[in-house]
This record gives sequence, structure tokens and C-alpha cells, in this order.
Amino acid sequence: MKAYELLKTIDDPRDLRSLERRDLHRLADELRAFVLESVSRTGGHLSSNLGTVELAIALHYVFDTPQDRIVWDVGHQSYPHKILTGRREAMARLRMYEGISGFPRREESAYDTFGTAHSSTSISAALGMAYAARLAGERRHAIAVIGDGAMSAGMAFEALNNAGVTDLDLLVILNDNEMSISPPVGALNRYLARLISGSVFQRARRAGEKVLKAVPPLLEFARRVEEHAKGLVVPSTLFEEFGFNYFGPIDGHDLESLVPTLANLKQLTGPRFLHVITRKGQGYKLAEADPVLYHGVSEFRPESGIASGKGGGKLTYTQVFGDWLCDVAARDPRVVGITPAMREGSGLVRFAAEYPDRYFDVGIAEQHAVSFAAGLACDGAKPVVAIYSTFLQRGYDQLIHDVCIQKLPILFALDRAGLVGADGATHHGAFDLSYLRCLPHMVVMAPPTRTSAGRCSTPATRSTARPRCAIRAAPALARCRRPR
Repeated sequence: MKAYELLKTIDDPRDLRSLERRDLHRLADELRAFVLESVSRTGGHLSSNLGTVELAIALHYVFDTPQDRIVWDVGHQSYPHKILTGRREAMARLRMYEGISGFPRREESAYDTFGTAHSSTSISAALGMAYAARLAGERRHAIAVIGDGAMSAGMAFEALNNAGVTDLDLLVILNDNEMSISPPVGALNRYLARLISGSVFQRARRAGEKVLKAVPPLLEFARRVEEHAKGLVVPSTLFEEFGFNYFGPIDGHDLESLVPTLANLKQLTGPRFLHVITRKGQGYKLAEADPVLYHGVSEFRPESGIASGKGGGKLTYTQVFGDWLCDVAARDPRVVGITPAMREGSGLVRFAAEYPDRYFDVGIAEQHAVSFAAGLACDGAKPVVAIYSTFLQRGYDQLIHDVCIQKLPILFALDRAGLVGADGATHHGAFDLSYLRCLPHMVVMAPPTRTSAGRCSTPATRSTARPRCAIRAAPALARCRRPR
């Protein structure tokens, strides 16, 4: 491996905070190279972690971790955080037996303040930590780092709604790594973010509020003027309406912007929202060009990249399911496919291409996916919900209340059932057998298989007939239908 002379001196964030700010750029270069080299040897999540190098450095440089709490939403972008918090050498056994987890894990480190792997939990957890600090009479910061994809889940907005009416020390950082969502960030936006987060602006704001409190109509007018003035130079935002003080967007790879802005925000109180723009795969051209391909990788050679065109391999259950769904859709125009942001993982790529009008990616919103399918089924459609077993847990109330009690005919394709290996406990599909068998009107089916003629077939079995074989396969199928 390379020398990584500066990175090797960082065994704890206190070592990081002892550096001069001018050294942070070199550290970022070494940390990014180390992430690329180590993940190429072990496999794991790559493009998302290459995109959070500067953000991880800036957070640990500015805040007093682990006294200040950082919650990394989803957690598959937390490798730089792990490396900076004493687990650099442990990266050699990432996602292996008796090695470190690919996600934050409380048992692993005091710096992993909350176990994450399913998305959209960070704001709720950080808000709870902020309340706990107040109850204990302690002054510490709670920071939630959440990606733009995770913001599509209702839980994130429930937490924002709750947090916005408090005066707690909560900082939410939106790690926006989809360039289509926000325009490129220029020098003006960077300057304004630093300006409005600074103490002079905030003191002027508080003084103005004090004077205008005596005349409520003028105070409300001033707030509206400020809101519209911000809207002229930064992207419009609904986060102010939730009660957050919004800052950004700023370049998440620019340490000269990140560090002073976070330092300013550290001095403020109440709910704050920082919008940063990052790029998946940053610094590695192949991952920048195809961040989906390099999202989760097995071992590969960084100089040549991931070999394309794996020919002649054995078909996976996921591929067979995708082909089966296309076969069924060709025969029945009422068949629709639904996924909560897992098109590639659940085998719906071909279906999305061949039946775009009958393909629905609802984003990371599993509860919505189940009730959306129920609505389709009410009016004659035949929904197939392709979802990981572990993620269907998140829509369990909807499964009972909206599907089973109403006896709606919906097919659930439970991918990744059973033990899934490297992703660990948070992704094991170990509970579907229990949580599906106890539901009324649910029938468990064997996975689709190839017939001698090359077609896909799906032999059905009742949930009481060899349920373990049926439900544990990947993907297993569970159908809710009206009893005959």
C-alpha cells in the first residue's frame, strides 16, 4: 500500500484537530486514495464514500467528537469517518467475519453514535440525542448527515416537523450528491453561505427582531423580506417553513468553505440546516462516470476498473425474477412493477426499459410503496412489489392494514431473504418467515424457476406447506389474495 504519511498520524479526531487547516487538503487526498485502495481489496461501498471525504474531515475538525454526536444516515458513506476515528488498519477486514461493519455500529466505536443501515433515521435519532443532552444538563451538538435520496422517506419529514418547533442544538446536513437536484455551486453561493452563518449577520438579525417585536406586523414583514432575499440568491427551500435556519448550498468538496461554515454554525443555536453538494465517486474518474456501477463493488483493480460483461455466469434468482416479470407483463397489461429505489438490486432494469409506463420507482419510501400498490390493486391493476425482505419490515403496518385486512391481490417479491453475508445484521432477511406467516389471507410461493422450454414458472404453495423452503429463497414470493 502507499505511504499515506499524514493519514498514518491520525489515530483519533484529536490528532486531526491538531493539524493546521492548510494540511487538510493533503489529508483529503490521502484519505480518498486510501478509501479507493482499501475498498478495491475488500469490496464494499465505494462511490458514496469517495464523495464524503471532505465532509467527514470537516465535521471531525470542527466538532468535539465523540462528545458532539454525528449520525450518518444509511451509513454506507461512513468509511472516511471510520478511518479517521481509529479504524484505519481495521479496514483490511471490512465487512468480513470478526472484522468491522460496513455501517456505523455502536458496539464498534464510541464515534458510531447510532447504528444505521436502513435510511432516513438520522434526524429522528439526532433529535433524540439533542433532547437527551438537555435533560442531562449538558451542552453538546447533535448532527444528522442525510443524503438527498433518504429525504424521500416520510420519516425524515416527520422528524423535521418535530424538530422545527424546538430550540434544540440540532444541525441537519443534507448531502446532496445528485447534480440534477441543484445547480452547480459558484463563488457567490459559497460567499453568501459563509456570510449569513457568520456572527455579524446573526447579531444584526437578533437585534432587528428585538426592535421589531414591539410592532408584530413589521417583524413579520421583515421576515418575509429576508426569506425572499435569500430566495433570490440561493435555491428556494421548504426547510425554512419547517422552522430550520437554512444555509447553502455549498460545495461539499471545498474545505475552505466547509470548515468556516461549520465553525459558524457551531456557534448558533436552534435547528439549523446546511445543504452541501457532493459528487459520488469524487476523485476517481471511473466512479464519477458510473456511480451506480461503483456503488457496491467486489474486489477489483483500481487502475483498470471493474471488468464489464461478465459472460457465461449462472443466472441469479434476481435475474430470473426480472425475466419472469417481463414474461407475465407481456401476457397481462394489468401487471405493474413497483420498487422503493432498488431497480438494479431487485432485477427490474429490463422491466423498466420494456414497460416504462407500468414501472414505478417510488424512492426510498417503503410504507408508501405498499399503500400505493394497494391503491392500484383496488382499481384492477396487478401490482408486483419488488423489495428486499429487510426493507419490507418498514411497511409492516401497511402490509397488515392496507393489504391483508382489505384482501387485496398483491404480489411481494422478497429479494435477499435469509442471511445476506457482508452487509450484516441490518440487512439479513431473517424475519420474513415469522412476520408473513401470521398474517391473514397471505400465501407463500416458491421462487420462479426456468422450465425446460426456457419460460419462467412460479409453482404456488400455501404458507403452511414447507414454508421455510418457500419463504427463505431469494427472491421469495408472498401473495395476498382473496380466499376462494
